[in-house]
Amino acid sequence: MSCRAALPDLPADLAGRIAAAADVNALAALAPQLRQAALAALADDAGPAQVTRLISALNDLLSGRIVALAAARHRLPAASWCWLSLGSEGRGEQTLATDQDNGLLFSASSGAEARELRRLFLPFAAAVNADLDACGIPLCTGKIMAGNPDWCLSLDEWRERFFGWIRTPDPKALLNATIFFDFRALCGADDLAATLRAYLTELAAGNDVFLRMLAANALDVAPPLGLLGDVVGEDAAGGRVDLKKFGSRLFVDAARVLALAAGVPAVNTLARLRGLAGQPRMPLAAEAEAAVQACLAVLRLRLEGQRNALAQGMAADNLVDPAGLNDFDRRLLREALHQARRLQTHLRLGFGIGN
Repeated sequence: MSCRAALPDLPADLAGRIAAAADVNALAALAPQLRQAALAALADDAGPAQVTRLISALNDLLSGRIVALAAARHRLPAASWCWLSLGSEGRGEQTLATDQDNGLLFSASSGAEARELRRLFLPFAAAVNADLDACGIPLCTGKIMAGNPDWCLSLDEWRERFFGWIRTPDPKALLNATIFFDFRALCGADDLAATLRAYLTELAAGNDVFLRMLAANALDVAPPLGLLGDVVGEDAAGGRVDLKKFGSRLFVDAARVLALAAGVPAVNTLARLRGLAGQPRMPLAAEAEAAVQACLAVLRLRLEGQRNALAQGMAADNLVDPAGLNDFDRRLLREALHQARRLQTHLRLGFGIGN
């Protein structure tokens, strides 16, 4: 069974100890060092993209070892299977505040065989989810995990799910389904994931109703900018702004829609944006790169806020107080959010959606 990390340049000693860990207890003891490695990279002024790739790669390595250990403990069927990373994990964009988002993909020749194989795979998948939780990657509150029968599916069943979301889209269901469009193979038969990705890319690129609805969902969240163009915090959050929901998500959602429309196969947001340069809905390469840099600016502020919270003994989150930023960072955040607004304008114009 092969497992892949999102970034090859890992701390060699830590990577070696994760790969050699004999059980989950050993991995749980190593887990805090993953966060420390990310914090050290931040302290060394590593760029935000590099830090999130490092976090994602270390989590990939940890997750891959957990999957391998669980597979050895369980009597798995002979069918091909693939562990899928979803959402920010799939995009390789995890920060210091993250939880699990995963699924299982397996091969089956019929619906009856799929049901039987699911029964055999589920104990293994649930064990992986529990072990990840024990190693500091919390369970998904929305239960988007491979141990949930809804997300432990055969290739044909995954195709049916995507077909339903794309061919007969429902706005609410589609809003909850976006995380699945960012899947990436982590362990196992990655040819299964490649087959599913090719199917999804072809199916999505030609469906204007689906893409327009996905774009409309992306436009439901507006940049937190006031009438004078300044960043406005939420009263319910004590004047702070959730820079995941009202910052990074603006770029993630827009890039996903535009990439699916253009047939760009990448799932990482920066790669999606750069892959859009020259496409009909993003004709100027400079505009795509401006969106990349704005996305990175928001990500840096998220990471620094998480680092500061951890240093004060608090849980890492995505809340940032604009008033507490220095003048440069406050202006940078404002300009980044204005760039997000311009990116959303591409969606409105590209899909004919009014203000």
